[in-house]
Amino acid sequence: MSLTVDLNSDMGEGFGPWMSGDDEALLDIVTSANIACGMHAGDWDWMARTMARAARNGVGIGAHPGFADLQGFGRRKLSMPHESLANLVRYQVAAAEGMARATGAPMRHVKLHGALANMCAADREMSLACYRAVLSVAPDTTIMVLAGTEQERAVRELGCNAASEIFADRAYNDDATLVDRSLPGAVIHDAEAAATRVVEMVQAGAIITATGKTLPCRIDTVCLHSDTPEAVEMARAVRQRLEAANVTLTAFEGQPIA
Repeated sequence: MSLTVDLNSDMGEGFGPWMSGDDEALLDIVTSANIACGMHAGDWDWMARTMARAARNGVGIGAHPGFADLQGFGRRKLSMPHESLANLVRYQVAAAEGMARATGAPMRHVKLHGALANMCAADREMSLACYRAVLSVAPDTTIMVLAGTEQERAVRELGCNAASEIFADRAYNDDATLVDRSLPGAVIHDAEAAATRVVEMVQAGAIITATGKTLPCRIDTVCLHSDTPEAVEMARAVRQRLEAANVTLTAFEGQPIA
Protein backbone atom coordinates (compact mmCIF):
# COMPACT_ATOMS: atom_id res chain seq x y z
CA MET A 1 0.00 0.00 0.00
CA SER A 2 1.38 3.40 -0.98
CA LEU A 3 1.79 6.00 1.74
CA THR A 4 0.75 9.64 1.49
CA VAL A 5 1.70 12.43 3.86
CA ASP A 6 1.58 16.22 4.07
CA LEU A 7 4.64 18.35 4.88
CA ASN A 8 3.84 21.54 6.79
CA SER A 9 5.74 24.45 8.25
CA ASP A 10 4.92 27.32 10.62
CA MET A 11 5.57 30.62 8.84
CA GLY A 12 4.60 34.24 8.31
CA GLU A 13 6.31 34.87 11.63
CA GLY A 14 8.06 38.10 10.70
CA PHE A 15 6.94 41.44 12.07
CA GLY A 16 7.21 44.78 10.27
CA PRO A 17 10.73 44.86 8.72
CA TRP A 18 11.95 41.89 10.78
CA MET A 19 12.02 38.52 8.99
CA SER A 20 11.92 35.13 10.69
CA GLY A 21 12.80 32.18 8.49
CA ASP A 22 12.99 31.80 4.71
CA ASP A 23 9.29 31.44 3.95
CA GLU A 24 9.84 31.93 0.22
CA ALA A 25 12.15 28.92 -0.04
CA LEU A 26 10.00 26.78 2.25
CA LEU A 27 6.88 27.47 0.18
CA ASP A 28 8.63 25.79 -2.75
CA ILE A 29 9.01 22.61 -0.68
CA VAL A 30 6.11 22.16 1.76
CA THR A 31 2.51 21.24 0.94
CA SER A 32 0.80 23.12 3.81
CA ALA A 33 1.61 26.37 5.64
CA ASN A 34 0.54 27.39 9.15
CA ILE A 35 0.52 31.18 9.06
CA ALA A 36 0.91 33.36 12.16
CA CYS A 37 -2.07 35.56 13.02
CA GLY A 38 -0.35 38.55 14.65
CA MET A 39 -0.41 37.52 18.31
CA HIS A 40 2.78 35.49 18.86
CA ALA A 41 4.29 36.79 15.62
CA GLY A 42 3.34 38.17 12.23
CA ASP A 43 1.17 41.09 11.23
CA TRP A 44 -1.40 41.91 8.55
CA ASP A 45 1.21 42.49 5.84
CA TRP A 46 3.17 39.32 6.61
CA MET A 47 -0.06 37.35 6.71
CA ALA A 48 -1.22 38.74 3.35
CA ARG A 49 2.13 38.19 1.61
CA THR A 50 2.63 34.68 2.96
CA MET A 51 -0.90 33.58 2.09
CA ALA A 52 -0.66 35.04 -1.40
CA ARG A 53 2.58 33.19 -2.13
CA ALA A 54 1.17 29.96 -0.65
CA ALA A 55 -1.87 30.30 -2.90
CA ARG A 56 0.34 30.84 -5.98
CA ASN A 57 2.35 27.74 -5.10
CA GLY A 58 -0.70 25.57 -4.46
CA VAL A 59 0.26 25.19 -0.79
CA GLY A 60 -2.61 24.63 1.66
CA ILE A 61 -3.27 27.67 3.86
CA GLY A 62 -3.79 27.33 7.60
CA ALA A 63 -4.15 29.69 10.57
CA HIS A 64 -1.59 29.42 13.37
CA PRO A 65 -3.09 31.13 16.45
CA GLY A 66 -1.09 31.46 19.65
CA PHE A 67 -0.86 33.39 22.88
CA ALA A 68 -0.67 37.19 22.66
CA ASP A 69 3.05 37.17 23.44
CA LEU A 70 5.24 38.86 20.82
CA GLN A 71 8.16 39.21 23.24
CA GLY A 72 8.14 35.51 24.07
CA PHE A 73 7.24 34.34 20.54
CA GLY A 74 4.25 32.54 22.05
CA ARG A 75 6.50 30.04 23.77
CA ARG A 76 5.79 31.16 27.35
CA LYS A 77 3.00 29.45 29.25
CA LEU A 78 0.19 31.87 30.09
CA SER A 79 -2.83 31.31 32.31
CA MET A 80 -6.14 32.49 30.88
CA PRO A 81 -9.82 31.71 31.60
CA HIS A 82 -11.15 29.40 28.92
CA GLU A 83 -13.76 31.97 27.84
CA SER A 84 -11.08 34.57 27.15
CA LEU A 85 -8.81 31.99 25.51
CA ALA A 86 -11.65 31.00 23.19
CA ASN A 87 -12.14 34.63 22.17
CA LEU A 88 -8.40 35.00 21.53
CA VAL A 89 -8.52 31.98 19.20
CA ARG A 90 -11.69 33.22 17.45
CA TYR A 91 -10.08 36.63 16.88
CA GLN A 92 -7.07 35.11 15.13
CA VAL A 93 -8.93 32.50 13.12
CA ALA A 94 -11.42 35.06 11.83
CA ALA A 95 -8.58 37.34 10.71
CA ALA A 96 -6.84 34.48 8.93
CA GLU A 97 -10.02 33.30 7.25
CA GLY A 98 -10.76 36.80 5.97
CA MET A 99 -7.22 37.32 4.68
CA ALA A 100 -7.22 33.93 2.97
CA ARG A 101 -10.51 34.73 1.29
CA ALA A 102 -8.99 37.96 -0.02
CA THR A 103 -6.22 35.93 -1.72
CA GLY A 104 -8.85 33.80 -3.48
CA ALA A 105 -7.74 30.63 -1.67
CA PRO A 106 -9.51 28.93 1.25
CA MET A 107 -8.22 28.63 4.79
CA ARG A 108 -8.02 24.82 4.98
CA HIS A 109 -6.90 24.22 8.55
CA VAL A 110 -6.04 25.61 11.98
CA LYS A 111 -3.07 24.62 14.13
CA LEU A 112 -2.32 25.98 17.60
CA HIS A 113 1.11 27.49 18.18
CA GLY A 114 3.85 27.09 20.76
CA ALA A 115 3.02 27.08 24.46
CA LEU A 116 -0.70 27.14 23.71
CA ALA A 117 -0.35 23.94 21.70
CA ASN A 118 1.85 22.25 24.30
CA MET A 119 -0.53 23.12 27.13
CA CYS A 120 -3.47 21.79 25.12
CA ALA A 121 -1.55 18.60 24.40
CA ALA A 122 -1.75 17.84 28.12
CA ASP A 123 -5.21 19.34 28.80
CA ARG A 124 -8.27 18.07 26.95
CA GLU A 125 -10.62 20.70 28.40
CA MET A 126 -8.32 23.46 27.23
CA SER A 127 -8.14 21.82 23.81
CA LEU A 128 -11.93 21.62 23.65
CA ALA A 129 -12.25 25.32 24.52
CA CYS A 130 -9.86 26.26 21.70
CA TYR A 131 -11.31 23.89 19.11
CA ARG A 132 -14.91 24.81 19.83
CA ALA A 133 -13.84 28.41 19.31
CA VAL A 134 -12.26 27.50 15.96
CA LEU A 135 -15.37 25.66 14.80
CA SER A 136 -17.65 28.52 15.87
CA VAL A 137 -15.88 30.70 13.28
CA ALA A 138 -14.93 28.12 10.64
CA PRO A 139 -17.13 25.04 11.12
CA ASP A 140 -15.81 23.15 8.10
CA THR A 141 -12.11 23.64 8.73
CA THR A 142 -9.67 20.87 9.60
CA ILE A 143 -7.96 21.05 12.98
CA MET A 144 -4.32 19.96 13.01
CA VAL A 145 -3.46 18.19 16.26
CA LEU A 146 -0.41 16.74 17.96
CA ALA A 147 -0.71 12.99 17.39
CA GLY A 148 -1.35 10.85 20.46
CA THR A 149 -2.11 13.73 22.84
CA GLU A 150 -5.13 15.29 24.53
CA GLN A 151 -5.49 17.46 21.42
CA GLU A 152 -6.26 14.33 19.43
CA ARG A 153 -8.70 13.09 22.05
CA ALA A 154 -10.51 16.44 21.96
CA VAL A 155 -11.12 16.37 18.20
CA ARG A 156 -12.24 12.76 18.47
CA GLU A 157 -14.85 13.90 21.00
CA LEU A 158 -15.94 16.77 18.75
CA GLY A 159 -16.13 14.55 15.65
CA CYS A 160 -14.67 17.31 13.45
CA ASN A 161 -12.24 17.00 10.56
CA ALA A 162 -8.70 16.60 11.86
CA ALA A 163 -5.14 15.97 10.75
CA SER A 164 -2.67 14.24 13.08
CA GLU A 165 0.80 15.75 13.12
CA ILE A 166 4.30 14.61 14.00
CA PHE A 167 7.43 16.78 14.13
CA ALA A 168 10.60 16.38 12.12
CA ASP A 169 12.70 18.66 14.29
CA ARG A 170 11.51 17.93 17.84
CA ALA A 171 12.18 15.08 20.27
CA TYR A 172 9.31 13.24 21.95
CA ASN A 173 8.55 12.16 25.49
CA ASP A 174 7.08 8.71 26.08
CA ASP A 175 3.57 10.19 26.45
CA ALA A 176 3.72 11.66 22.90
CA THR A 177 4.27 15.21 24.13
CA LEU A 178 7.28 17.21 22.95
CA VAL A 179 10.44 17.40 25.03
CA ASP A 180 10.64 20.84 26.62
CA ARG A 181 12.79 23.22 24.58
CA SER A 182 14.90 24.00 27.65
CA LEU A 183 16.22 20.42 27.73
CA PRO A 184 19.20 19.08 25.75
CA GLY A 185 18.24 17.39 22.48
CA ALA A 186 14.72 18.81 22.42
CA VAL A 187 15.29 20.51 19.06
CA ILE A 188 16.87 18.46 16.26
CA HIS A 189 19.30 20.40 14.05
CA ASP A 190 20.78 17.63 11.89
CA ALA A 191 18.80 17.56 8.62
CA GLU A 192 19.78 14.02 7.63
CA ALA A 193 19.06 12.64 11.09
CA ALA A 194 15.66 14.33 11.05
CA ALA A 195 14.86 12.99 7.57
CA THR A 196 15.83 9.44 8.53
CA ARG A 197 13.68 9.65 11.66
CA VAL A 198 10.66 11.00 9.75
CA VAL A 199 10.79 8.18 7.19
CA GLU A 200 10.97 5.64 10.01
CA MET A 201 7.97 7.15 11.78
CA VAL A 202 5.83 7.49 8.65
CA GLN A 203 6.58 3.93 7.54
CA ALA A 204 5.93 2.59 11.04
CA GLY A 205 2.79 4.68 11.54
CA ALA A 206 4.14 5.63 14.94
CA ILE A 207 5.96 8.26 16.97
CA ILE A 208 9.46 7.18 18.00
CA THR A 209 10.35 8.78 21.32
CA ALA A 210 13.71 9.96 22.64
CA THR A 211 13.98 6.71 24.62
CA GLY A 212 13.23 4.58 21.55
CA LYS A 213 9.66 3.76 22.50
CA THR A 214 7.20 3.31 19.61
CA LEU A 215 3.76 4.92 19.94
CA PRO A 216 1.39 3.84 17.12
CA CYS A 217 -0.65 6.74 15.74
CA ARG A 218 -2.27 8.14 12.62
CA ILE A 219 0.17 10.38 10.75
CA ASP A 220 -1.36 12.81 8.28
CA THR A 221 1.27 15.53 8.30
CA VAL A 222 4.89 16.21 9.26
CA CYS A 223 5.94 19.62 10.62
CA LEU A 224 9.20 21.50 10.74
CA HIS A 225 9.70 24.94 12.22
CA SER A 226 10.74 27.78 9.92
CA ASP A 227 12.65 29.70 12.60
CA THR A 228 15.53 27.23 12.96
CA PRO A 229 18.67 27.98 10.90
CA GLU A 230 18.52 24.56 9.24
CA ALA A 231 14.82 24.78 8.25
CA VAL A 232 15.18 24.91 4.45
CA GLU A 233 17.92 22.26 4.39
CA MET A 234 15.81 20.06 6.66
CA ALA A 235 12.66 20.55 4.57
CA ARG A 236 14.50 19.51 1.41
CA ALA A 237 16.07 16.51 3.11
CA VAL A 238 12.77 15.33 4.59
CA ARG A 239 10.96 15.71 1.28
CA GLN A 240 13.70 13.96 -0.71
CA ARG A 241 13.96 11.06 1.72
CA LEU A 242 10.19 10.56 1.85
CA GLU A 243 9.90 10.58 -1.93
CA ALA A 244 12.85 8.17 -2.21
CA ALA A 245 10.90 5.86 0.13
CA ASN A 246 7.90 6.08 -2.29
CA VAL A 247 5.87 8.27 0.06
CA THR A 248 3.68 10.75 -1.86
CA LEU A 249 3.77 14.36 -0.60
CA THR A 250 0.44 16.15 -0.90
CA ALA A 251 -1.79 18.47 1.14
CA PHE A 252 -3.85 16.41 3.59
CA GLU A 253 -7.59 15.83 3.37
CA GLY A 254 -8.93 16.23 6.90
CA GLN A 255 -11.21 13.55 8.29
CA PRO A 256 -12.53 12.65 11.73
CA ILE A 257 -10.31 10.55 13.97
CA ALA A 258 -11.90 7.23 14.88
